[in-house]
Amino acid sequence: MATANPNPQGRHTIVPNLVVRECAKAIEFYKRAFGAQEISRMPAPDGKSIWHAELKIGDSVFFLNDEMPGMGSPAPTAEHPVPVTMWLGVPNCDAAFEKAVKAGAKPTMPPEDMFWGDRCAGVADPYGYVWSFAAHQKDMTQEEIRRAGEQFAKSMQQQSQPGQPQR
Repeated sequence: MATANPNPQGRHTIVPNLVVRECAKAIEFYKRAFGAQEISRMPAPDGKSIWHAELKIGDSVFFLNDEMPGMGSPAPTAEHPVPVTMWLGVPNCDAAFEKAVKAGAKPTMPPEDMFWGDRCAGVADPYGYVWSFAAHQKDMTQEEIRRAGEQFAKSMQQQSQPGQPQR
Protein backbone atom coordinates (compact mmCIF):
# COMPACT_ATOMS: atom_id res chain seq x y z
CA MET A 1 0.00 0.00 0.00
CA ALA A 2 1.44 3.37 -1.03
CA THR A 3 1.74 6.01 1.64
CA ALA A 4 1.25 9.64 0.75
CA ASN A 5 2.79 12.46 2.72
CA PRO A 6 -0.02 13.87 4.89
CA ASN A 7 1.52 17.33 4.41
CA PRO A 8 2.29 17.89 0.73
CA GLN A 9 5.40 19.92 0.00
CA GLY A 10 4.94 23.56 0.95
CA ARG A 11 2.30 22.91 3.61
CA HIS A 12 2.62 22.83 7.36
CA THR A 13 0.73 20.52 9.70
CA ILE A 14 -2.01 23.09 10.35
CA VAL A 15 -3.58 24.85 7.37
CA PRO A 16 -6.28 27.43 8.13
CA ASN A 17 -9.36 27.43 5.88
CA LEU A 18 -11.15 30.77 5.66
CA VAL A 19 -14.80 30.82 4.63
CA VAL A 20 -15.78 34.15 3.03
CA ARG A 21 -18.40 35.84 0.92
CA GLU A 22 -17.09 36.95 -2.49
CA CYS A 23 -14.04 34.71 -2.46
CA ALA A 24 -12.66 36.04 -5.75
CA LYS A 25 -12.62 39.58 -4.30
CA ALA A 26 -11.08 38.29 -1.06
CA ILE A 27 -8.26 36.64 -3.02
CA GLU A 28 -7.44 39.95 -4.68
CA PHE A 29 -7.60 41.75 -1.33
CA TYR A 30 -5.18 39.28 0.29
CA LYS A 31 -2.79 39.72 -2.62
CA ARG A 32 -2.81 43.53 -2.19
CA ALA A 33 -2.91 43.63 1.62
CA PHE A 34 -0.56 40.79 2.55
CA GLY A 35 1.36 39.96 -0.62
CA ALA A 36 -0.40 36.59 -0.92
CA GLN A 37 0.36 34.41 -3.93
CA GLU A 38 -2.43 32.40 -5.50
CA ILE A 39 -1.48 28.74 -5.82
CA SER A 40 -4.76 27.35 -7.12
CA ARG A 41 -8.44 28.07 -7.55
CA MET A 42 -11.35 25.65 -8.11
CA PRO A 43 -14.52 27.41 -9.27
CA ALA A 44 -17.89 25.92 -8.38
CA PRO A 45 -20.05 24.58 -11.21
CA ASP A 46 -22.15 27.77 -11.07
CA GLY A 47 -19.12 29.68 -12.38
CA LYS A 48 -19.65 32.40 -9.76
CA SER A 49 -18.43 31.03 -6.45
CA ILE A 50 -15.17 29.34 -5.51
CA TRP A 51 -15.18 25.89 -3.93
CA HIS A 52 -11.52 25.94 -3.02
CA ALA A 53 -8.53 28.23 -3.38
CA GLU A 54 -5.02 27.97 -2.01
CA LEU A 55 -3.00 31.07 -1.19
CA LYS A 56 0.48 31.43 0.22
CA ILE A 57 1.89 34.17 2.43
CA GLY A 58 5.59 33.78 3.11
CA ASP A 59 6.12 30.07 3.72
CA SER A 60 2.55 29.35 4.83
CA VAL A 61 -0.42 28.13 2.82
CA PHE A 62 -4.04 28.78 3.68
CA PHE A 63 -7.28 27.72 2.04
CA LEU A 64 -10.16 29.97 1.11
CA ASN A 65 -13.66 29.32 -0.19
CA ASP A 66 -17.04 30.95 -0.61
CA GLU A 67 -19.59 29.97 1.99
CA MET A 68 -21.69 27.07 0.79
CA PRO A 69 -25.31 26.92 1.95
CA GLY A 70 -26.00 23.68 3.76
CA MET A 71 -22.35 23.03 4.66
CA GLY A 72 -22.63 24.48 8.17
CA SER A 73 -19.81 27.02 7.83
CA PRO A 74 -21.27 30.49 7.34
CA ALA A 75 -18.82 33.25 6.54
CA PRO A 76 -18.05 35.80 9.24
CA THR A 77 -18.62 39.47 8.55
CA ALA A 78 -16.79 42.67 9.44
CA GLU A 79 -19.53 43.29 12.03
CA HIS A 80 -19.27 39.76 13.44
CA PRO A 81 -15.65 38.60 13.00
CA VAL A 82 -14.44 35.16 14.00
CA PRO A 83 -12.76 34.99 17.43
CA VAL A 84 -9.49 33.83 15.87
CA THR A 85 -6.48 35.95 14.91
CA MET A 86 -4.17 35.06 12.06
CA TRP A 87 -0.59 35.98 13.03
CA LEU A 88 1.86 36.92 10.30
CA GLY A 89 5.57 37.00 11.05
CA VAL A 90 6.92 39.93 9.04
CA PRO A 91 10.29 41.66 8.70
CA ASN A 92 8.76 45.15 9.13
CA CYS A 93 5.61 45.49 11.21
CA ASP A 94 4.99 49.13 10.35
CA ALA A 95 5.29 48.56 6.59
CA ALA A 96 3.02 45.48 6.70
CA PHE A 97 0.42 47.40 8.72
CA GLU A 98 0.47 50.37 6.32
CA LYS A 99 0.21 48.10 3.26
CA ALA A 100 -2.83 46.31 4.69
CA VAL A 101 -4.56 49.55 5.69
CA LYS A 102 -3.88 51.05 2.26
CA ALA A 103 -5.48 47.94 0.70
CA GLY A 104 -8.65 48.46 2.76
CA ALA A 105 -8.06 46.71 6.10
CA LYS A 106 -9.34 48.48 9.23
CA PRO A 107 -6.66 49.24 11.85
CA THR A 108 -7.33 47.52 15.18
CA MET A 109 -3.96 48.17 16.87
CA PRO A 110 -1.25 50.53 15.63
CA PRO A 111 2.34 49.24 15.55
CA GLU A 112 3.70 48.98 19.06
CA ASP A 113 6.72 47.44 20.79
CA MET A 114 5.61 44.55 22.98
CA PHE A 115 7.12 43.36 26.25
CA TRP A 116 8.13 39.97 24.79
CA GLY A 117 10.45 41.50 22.19
CA ASP A 118 8.19 41.79 19.11
CA ARG A 119 6.77 44.85 17.40
CA CYS A 120 3.10 44.10 16.67
CA ALA A 121 0.10 45.66 14.95
CA GLY A 122 -3.37 44.48 13.98
CA VAL A 123 -5.99 44.92 11.29
CA ALA A 124 -9.44 43.58 10.48
CA ASP A 125 -10.07 42.60 6.89
CA PRO A 126 -13.36 43.31 5.09
CA TYR A 127 -14.26 39.59 5.23
CA GLY A 128 -14.52 39.15 9.02
CA TYR A 129 -10.98 38.00 9.84
CA VAL A 130 -8.47 39.65 12.16
CA TRP A 131 -4.76 39.68 11.34
CA SER A 132 -1.79 40.56 13.54
CA PHE A 133 1.68 41.41 12.30
CA ALA A 134 4.69 40.51 14.44
CA ALA A 135 8.26 41.57 13.71
CA HIS A 136 10.72 40.03 16.13
CA GLN A 137 12.96 42.79 17.52
CA LYS A 138 15.06 41.12 20.19
CA ASP A 139 15.65 37.72 21.71
CA MET A 140 14.76 37.46 25.38
CA THR A 141 14.98 34.70 27.95
CA GLN A 142 11.79 33.35 29.51
CA GLU A 143 12.80 35.07 32.75
CA GLU A 144 13.22 38.44 30.98
CA ILE A 145 9.81 37.99 29.35
CA ARG A 146 8.24 37.06 32.70
CA ARG A 147 9.64 40.18 34.41
CA ALA A 148 8.66 42.42 31.50
CA GLY A 149 5.17 40.88 31.54
CA GLU A 150 4.81 41.63 35.23
CA GLN A 151 5.82 45.26 34.63
CA PHE A 152 3.34 45.45 31.75
CA ALA A 153 0.54 44.06 33.93
CA LYS A 154 1.31 46.61 36.66
CA SER A 155 1.22 49.49 34.19
CA MET A 156 -2.10 48.26 32.74
CA GLN A 157 -3.58 47.97 36.23
CA GLN A 158 -2.49 51.52 37.04
CA GLN A 159 -4.00 52.84 33.78
CA SER A 160 -7.32 51.19 34.58
CA GLN A 161 -7.56 52.87 38.00
CA PRO A 162 -8.73 56.49 37.56
CA GLY A 163 -7.02 59.03 39.75
CA GLN A 164 -3.92 56.90 40.28
CA PRO A 165 -0.60 58.55 39.45
CA GLN A 166 1.10 57.09 36.37
CA ARG A 167 4.64 55.77 36.88
